[in-house]
Amino acid sequence: MFSLLAALGALAAPGNAARAGDEAAGATAPRQLFLDGGRLLATTGATSLEGAGGGGLVPWALITGHGSRDGVGVNVHGTGVRLPDFSLWATGVGVGVADRVELSYQHQWFDTGKAGARLGLGRGYTFEQDVFGAKLRLFGDVVADQDRWWPQVSVGLQHKRSANGDVVRAVGARDASGTDFYVAATKLFLGEGLLVNGTVRFTRANQFGLLGHGGDREDSYRAQFEGSAAVLLSRDFALGGEFRTKPDNLRFARENGAFDLFGAWFVNRHLSVVLAYVDVGKVAAQGRQNGVYLSLQAGF
Repeated sequence: MFSLLAALGALAAPGNAARAGDEAAGATAPRQLFLDGGRLLATTGATSLEGAGGGGLVPWALITGHGSRDGVGVNVHGTGVRLPDFSLWATGVGVGVADRVELSYQHQWFDTGKAGARLGLGRGYTFEQDVFGAKLRLFGDVVADQDRWWPQVSVGLQHKRSANGDVVRAVGARDASGTDFYVAATKLFLGEGLLVNGTVRFTRANQFGLLGHGGDREDSYRAQFEGSAAVLLSRDFALGGEFRTKPDNLRFARENGAFDLFGAWFVNRHLSVVLAYVDVGKVAAQGRQNGVYLSLQAGF
C-alpha cells in the first residue's frame, strides 16, 4: 500500500550511488527500454482496492510499475478482505508507461456469505465487478521535487461495470455501471520520512460500485475526499493509515466512510505485502463491517 516510502532507504543504497556515478562519468552501456526497472526501489506503491497504483483504499498520484521515463513497468496483484458478514477478493494488473500514464484492470468478487440469505439473495450470493482504470501524471515528481513546495499531481478515472445489473437495480441503484473521476496529489518529505496524499473523487458509486451507481436518495455526482499518511520505520517496513468518504445514495442501505491502519513489508524490488485493519462502514443494512485486509503485489 505504501511501498513508495521505501524510496527513502533506496536513495542511500550503494547500487543507486553506483548508477549515479556511471551516469556522471558518461557510461555508454545500452539501456533496456522496456521493463527497465529504472525507478527507485518500491516507488511503484501498492494497488488500491479498485486497481489503481497508490494505497489500499486510495489512489495516489504516482504511476504504477518500476519503469522509468524511458520504459514500461507492470504490477500484478491479489487482494482479500475478510469482514464479519462479507468477504471481497480481487485480482488485477496495472501497466505504467514512461512514468506518465497508467492503465489498470481489476476483477472483484464480493461474497455475501450468510448475509446473502438474510437479504433474500441466497447464502453465498456473489456480486462481481470489473474496474477499468486510467491515470495521467500532470506535473511534479515525488522524489525529485524535494526542494519545491508542490506535490506530484495526477488525474484519473475508473469505469466500473457490475455483472449483477438486475439485482443492483432492484435494491435502488439507477445504473449497473458508472465512472469515477479523481484528482490526486502526493508529497514525500524525505527528511522527515513522511508521505501524505490527498485525493478528490467525483462519484455516484454505491459501496465502491458493487451495488451499482446512483440511487433512490441521490443520483448526482458528488465530490468525496480521500486521504493517506505513512511513516517509514525502517528501509523495508512502513506504518500508516487512510480514510475515505463515500456517497449515501440508497435508502435501504445507508453508507458511511471507510478507513484502514496498515503495515507494509517490502520484501524486495519485485514483491510487497500489506496487512491492515480495515473498516468500510455499514454495508447492505448489515451493520458496520471491519476486519482484515491482505494484499500481495509483484512488480516488474
